[in-house]
Amino acid sequence: MIVGIQVWELHLPGCHSLKEKRGTLKPLTAALRQRLNVSVAETGHQDLWQRAEIACAAVGSARAVVEETLRAADRAVESADGVRIVDTVLVWR
Repeated sequence: MIVGIQVWELHLPGCHSLKEKRGTLKPLTAALRQRLNVSVAETGHQDLWQRAEIACAAVGSARAVVEETLRAADRAVESADGVRIVDTVLVWR
């Protein structure tokens, strides 16, 4: 079993409240779950308006499959409206 976890540190320049932040992140995390069948959670900076950390976990029997899933997730985060990637980390278990 291969587990890959990708973590993104995000800047949300258009958000001026936690409600706006939630409105930006919720469609992104829902799309990742629905399209890629991965687990997604906001894992840091919950109390800041313009910063966010989200993590995505994918599990599979082959590393290549998990890598492709996480690459697709990275592309989805990169193309999301109102989101700028500051940093990303990939962890294998």
